[in-house]
Amino acid sequence: MKTIFLLAVVLSGCAVTSHASRTSALGTKSSSGAMLAVLDAAGPIALETVVSCDWEVDRSGLINLDHPTARAAGLTDSPEPIQVYFHVLRHPTRGTFIVDTGVERALRDAPDQAAYAGLVAKFMHLERMKVHQPLADWLEREGRLDGVFLTHLHSDHLSGMPDVPHGTPIYSGPGEAASRGALNFLAQPALNRALEGHEPISELQFQPDPDGRFAGVVDVFGDGTLWALLMPGHTVGSLAFVARTPSGPVLMTGDTSHTRWGWEHDVEPGWFTDDHAANAASLAKLKQLVAEHPAMQVRLGHQPLGAEGEGHAAR
Repeated sequence: MKTIFLLAVVLSGCAVTSHASRTSALGTKSSSGAMLAVLDAAGPIALETVVSCDWEVDRSGLINLDHPTARAAGLTDSPEPIQVYFHVLRHPTRGTFIVDTGVERALRDAPDQAAYAGLVAKFMHLERMKVHQPLADWLEREGRLDGVFLTHLHSDHLSGMPDVPHGTPIYSGPGEAASRGALNFLAQPALNRALEGHEPISELQFQPDPDGRFAGVVDVFGDGTLWALLMPGHTVGSLAFVARTPSGPVLMTGDTSHTRWGWEHDVEPGWFTDDHAANAASLAKLKQLVAEHPAMQVRLGHQPLGAEGEGHAAR
């Protein structure tokens, strides 16, 4: 009986992290209609995307190779070049925020002391990582950070958290911290180390979109300049963000779409994703949003999009 119980626990998985979480007081529940009404107007947010490192991971995690389009293209599983980003948002009155965290300085300077070390580092193939700008380097120049928005709680999006000053507010989607999975037995200790000493994770609160376009929409600062979109699928509480900048709207997809090839061919991520059908539906909604607003810039989860990008899936 004890063996059966333990097997059931292993198969059901454990939570992503045992770090504390709480309901966020930030953000106003809104609708897609409210966002679309102001979306194309120039906004005040200055946005910068920082390439924290280059990396290679298995294509089967980044792209659903069983998707008919991927099969027809003859895509096979091999290391795919990606990048790990953090996006810097400067709001004229609310301060400086980042979306996701890049990587911590220790991954470059002292890998054995990094939060992601040992067995986790081997599983993640961190030996393939080339660190360019860890979060700590940027923070030394910036000197200020008013909050961290996480698109989701996967390791590669929290790997810069040890460099975040303690006391900085941290925000995620609803249910992220408590979501369960078998791989969390390996990832949770490293995730807990990355979050050690930090504030509880504040989970943004959503209501069903009254206009039915998205699972939920939050006006993050209450002034129509930054919008959080609930994008379930990759994880239960995955988020995308839309910032209104002086040059037009910018969409940060998170890992609803990892790669340029996946985005351009409407194929959701592979085994890194919890729910393929839900992820595919969320991806289709983002593609529709961009199609209706062609001036919108798109920042994918792990590859650049556009003529300058090098992120092409190879066979």
